[in-house]
Amino acid sequence: MTGKAMRLKRVIDPAGVSVICALDHGMTSPTFLEPLADITARAAETVAGGANVIMMSKGMITIAEPAFSPTTSLALLLSASASPGGDRPEIVQIAEVEEALILGADAVVLFTALGGDTEASMIEILSSVGRECAALGMPFIAEAEFPTTYASVEELKDLYGFEYLRRNVRLCAELGADIVKTNWPGDAEGFGKLVEATNGVPVVLAGGSRLEDAELLTRMEHAVTAGAIGCSVGRNIFMHRSPEAITRALSRVIRERWSADKAVAALQEELTT
Repeated sequence: MTGKAMRLKRVIDPAGVSVICALDHGMTSPTFLEPLADITARAAETVAGGANVIMMSKGMITIAEPAFSPTTSLALLLSASASPGGDRPEIVQIAEVEEALILGADAVVLFTALGGDTEASMIEILSSVGRECAALGMPFIAEAEFPTTYASVEELKDLYGFEYLRRNVRLCAELGADIVKTNWPGDAEGFGKLVEATNGVPVVLAGGSRLEDAELLTRMEHAVTAGAIGCSVGRNIFMHRSPEAITRALSRVIRERWSADKAVAALQEELTT
């Protein structure tokens, strides 16, 4: 397990933190997201802001690699949604663990959508990827989220319920995930229950749909207090007016345990100077 241990040291930094910027939405979004047209610039901005992990799909890695610092980790996306505009898009595997090794990745990421007609096949894929990661020494990040991430947490919670998330995070932990990424369930108490459900497997908070800066940072503050080791944020970073500045604000809340109010004040000052 030496290979996995070495890679995990980069994915979860020496402070026990993982600040992940997800730049993989070109594979899952129902529409083209203009900020991702310059993937190298977005990667460079988030690295400058303090992200220690960048999540990408395989086609963008060779383009954006020059923006990585020597200590930046790569998390390779292994899944994407077919017909992403649907209420419950089908999740399909689009890369292999061995490809991640060849591309120099430090982790692989698999989105997990439960319920509906595809649940059995999704669980089969999840267990297969977990088994392959264990055999090849590759850390495995499982995204235990609502079936579609292109709606607000409030809408999705009303539609699927808290127990959907709790079952999902536990299933991912049971099937070998080294890190579980999950949605904000609506309050700090609920997020704490999600952390408990993994039984010690590290949890990171997903950024979800676009939020006001104060709301994003407040959720992050509560998540860290409840036991999260960090975040995995996409649109709330790369669609921000300053991806570097908002990444720095998230890093301060996670790494330095700044309050959300303090981080928001520093962010606003940075944006106006």
